[in-house]
Amino acid sequence: MKKTLNPKVISVLEDKIQLIKTEKGAIYLVGPIRLPVNLYGETVVFKWYCWLNCDEATEDYQIIIDKLSSVNLAELQQSSVLAYGDFEYGEDAILRFHSICHTGDIFGSKRCDCGFQLKQSMKMIVDHGMGALFYLANHEGRGIGLFSKAMAYILQENGYDTVEANEALGFVDDSRNYGDAILVLKALRSKPVTLITNNPKKLQALKNAGLEVSGRESIWGDISEYNEKYLKTKINKSGHINDEGTCCND
Repeated sequence: MKKTLNPKVISVLEDKIQLIKTEKGAIYLVGPIRLPVNLYGETVVFKWYCWLNCDEATEDYQIIIDKLSSVNLAELQQSSVLAYGDFEYGEDAILRFHSICHTGDIFGSKRCDCGFQLKQSMKMIVDHGMGALFYLANHEGRGIGLFSKAMAYILQENGYDTVEANEALGFVDDSRNYGDAILVLKALRSKPVTLITNNPKKLQALKNAGLEVSGRESIWGDISEYNEKYLKTKINKSGHINDEGTCCND
């Protein structure tokens, strides 16, 4: 027997849910939620959002909530936004589109620079006073997934670079799509942003969507013997911008 939620529960939740219609259904954006974060030993309070793709577009949120218990969302990844300051309406905001990296973000792997970029971009946002980090859950391994990434790592241990490994497994170098993140960004903010990135493809994705980008901040760092080849490949094969030799000069 289907359990109907208490009307009071629905009234609390629906005030925190935003419907964003897409070509295939809808994105349901939940938030903001107060989230205190330990950032380099200091407690910083962010506003946390999370979103869910759904093939149904309805403002009757009871219907969507009823389905949650029958869909195993724990096995499906959802994306997040950490906003700081007056990101939604302020004049001067910085933005990071960060692709999930299980090994770098969680374990602190030094085979890449992802863990460094995650924490450093959060610090840059806080130091700036206004901004947001979009944590994109379906971007693992530049879009190939965690299991495929593990196999790509084995190939890299046998002489392949990161681009060659992805292509040897039948993937393109970078299959990430920023469409959903851009729709969520448009729902949260209409004013220009400065993008934290070394990747010109991210800049182009925002511009192609009609968003105004007021600038770009570089984010190189944590370079070591473990990731130097990976970082050089980013520059030489994937087109990442090496600002004034910030990274990996030969």
